[in-house]
Amino acid sequence: MKRIFDILRGVLIGAANVIPGVSGGTMMVSMGIYDKIIGSITHFTKQWKKSVLTLLPYLIGMAIGIVGSAFTIEKAFERFPLPTALLFIGLIFGGIPMLFKHVKGSKTNIVHVLSFLVFFCLVVGLQILGNHIGLERSLTPGVANFIIAFLIGTIAAATMIIPGVSGSMVMMILGYYTAVIGLINDCISSLLAFDIKALLSSAIILIPFGLGVIFGIVAVAHLIEFLMKRYEKATYCAILGLVIASPFPVFMNAGIGTIGVGAIFAAVGTFVVGFVGAMKLGGE
Repeated sequence: MKRIFDILRGVLIGAANVIPGVSGGTMMVSMGIYDKIIGSITHFTKQWKKSVLTLLPYLIGMAIGIVGSAFTIEKAFERFPLPTALLFIGLIFGGIPMLFKHVKGSKTNIVHVLSFLVFFCLVVGLQILGNHIGLERSLTPGVANFIIAFLIGTIAAATMIIPGVSGSMVMMILGYYTAVIGLINDCISSLLAFDIKALLSSAIILIPFGLGVIFGIVAVAHLIEFLMKRYEKATYCAILGLVIASPFPVFMNAGIGTIGVGAIFAAVGTFVVGFVGAMKLGGE
């Protein structure tokens, strides 16, 4: 049963990482598995069997969530923006009580307050910047673009595991979101059509991107683990700021127009489902 719950957690993380404005890292925090995942990544070489057993269900779920979000969650945002947005906000808020356990107790000082405020403003600032996205960029085979793909993968992965910061939103700001999603879709289409030439054409760019993703995840996981050990309360205050600011980009990217009475009742229901779901998944 635990493995099934871990796969479900992975589904939510994967779906969140694809949707601009929603953070997979926030989902990890809300479900109480952030420390576990960070520890499994940083100690992979020393305890690889234990790390594989820990990470595998989440990775399976993330793969399902990433693929499934293209067909379900994105459609849900288009047709039912407010209830879908409140579902994710409920998931976010459901994990906040667990975060408070890490920050209460010891005396709060100016560093803790500033950590909260700076990272709260970071999420809001990235969203405002994202509303002024410039030219979309392309990625074609070439040495320069291989390096760019690696760097974009590193940045995207780093932001994907930082709570409150949407990796897909950062890629949109940099202008590479559409290019990367297009290459992934091309790879899937080519694979299904057994078009090896087209598959290799897309994969040759995605390989350095994937290597950048691995490097970014490992590097940031080590940094976060270091900060948690040395500056635990300040780090959790920063994470709390990131998480509490997360509903802002979710609302901004939901495309909410006219709101009817039915949508409000549905949104209340989805918020409760998300809140209780996060507490249930976090308590397993």
